[in-house]
Amino acid sequence: MTPPDRLPGSKIPASRTGFGMARPGRNAAGSGTPEESSDEQETLPPDARIDLAKDRAETGIDDVFNALDAELVGLAPVKNRIREIAALLLVDRARAKFGVSTSRPNLHMSFTGSPGTGKTTVAMRMADLLYRLGYLRRGHLISVTRDDLVGQYVGHTAPKTKEVLKRAMGGLLFIDEAYYLYREDNERDYGQETIEILLQVMENQREDLVVILAGYKDRMDSFFVSNPGMGSRIAHHIDFPDYTLQELEDIGKLMIRAEGYSFSSEAEQTFREYLDRRMKQPRFANARSVRNAIERARLRHASRLMDAEQTVGKDELTTLATEDFLGSRVFAEDTQSSPG
Repeated sequence: MTPPDRLPGSKIPASRTGFGMARPGRNAAGSGTPEESSDEQETLPPDARIDLAKDRAETGIDDVFNALDAELVGLAPVKNRIREIAALLLVDRARAKFGVSTSRPNLHMSFTGSPGTGKTTVAMRMADLLYRLGYLRRGHLISVTRDDLVGQYVGHTAPKTKEVLKRAMGGLLFIDEAYYLYREDNERDYGQETIEILLQVMENQREDLVVILAGYKDRMDSFFVSNPGMGSRIAHHIDFPDYTLQELEDIGKLMIRAEGYSFSSEAEQTFREYLDRRMKQPRFANARSVRNAIERARLRHASRLMDAEQTVGKDELTTLATEDFLGSRVFAEDTQSSPG
């Protein structure tokens, strides 16, 4: 099972890797060469009617919405915001058919929230969505951190940043923990050079690149205060809430089902108790912590079967028991060490 905060590349036609700029108002995956698309489509008469439901079906954006619902538990405010953005872009396509001049909307975004809340997954699906609607010509995702962008000596930063931007063109650049780009306490830090390059590209080449800055909300707020030029280029600020206990339990059930396991009746309650305790401890990372808990339970399960030195059947091989979770340090009285 792919963790809820990660997913493999979506199934996109090979044509998405071409270099012809997709024109908003036509499906980027549709037929026709870049040369053919350069001819303006005939403008519809004012009394014409457009079937938006048909347009929506032709883009395949409902596949993206369905994937988000299948891969991510909860996050209703986030999913609703993604649908609103898609609706705006779909309507802009329809307006263009009547010759209504609509400037390309600013699509740069900020994703804020704790680790393991699905930010990377949503970014990947957003790249897919924008490709299907014709707002990205390739629709790939490049995910980076400060280390991929900022150099360690004079003259090192600009080439690193520009190389990342070159790879990201035509798609979406996802910068995790973006606040680390700016270190106010270090006047010799080279992160400001990266920020200046990003600002220029986000403004001048926004038709060929969408940038998403991600990180904890309070730190991202401080980052935008320190870099008002960056904040002014972000159109969509989307906050990812922490998962509730019930949502975390549902995520865990999806994970073990995908791996071909199930809980014993007692283990299901133990797993819920584990999550309740783990949420209150340091370094909790939502879905990532759920994934780690299940992986460690599988290790204990396998060791338990090996130590038993007896024949096993399918039920024993696929059922996680309560002791597979009780072995975690989360259940120990002294939980000062890292939870396991």
